[in-house]
Amino acid sequence: MSTVSANATTSPDNDPRVEAVYDDIRETRGADFINNFWRYLAFDPALLEQTWADVKAVMATPSELDPLTKEMIYMAVSIANSCTYCVHSHTAAAKAKGMTDAQYADLLRVVSTAAKTNHLVTGLQVPVDPEFDCEQEK
Repeated sequence: MSTVSANATTSPDNDPRVEAVYDDIRETRGADFINNFWRYLAFDPALLEQTWADVKAVMATPSELDPLTKEMIYMAVSIANSCTYCVHSHTAAAKAKGMTDAQYADLLRVVSTAAKTNHLVTGLQVPVDPEFDCEQEK
């Protein structure tokens, strides 16, 4: 159950800033669909604007990482943060960008292995090797 009223989340008519963000999302994604995340953020137009600007800058702007890689990284972080909504959203986006079942399985293997070894290193409090420490002079 949401922590904000659904009545405050769905109508862009209440604020032209919300409509502007929704229009930009539609244009950027090339689709009319506005998903619940953006609809629920619309309870605060300033938060909606800033969050969309951040997401657009990272996820929709060409960079050194290709769009599928970005989605897969987003999936991995969402899994680590236990964000069910984002896991579903970015898995769908990755599949739309061409992620295969084999790539998905491989991603899950990497995520689960990283989680296991992260927990072991944290539990054991293993000191960082000087060769891995970016602050160490070599």
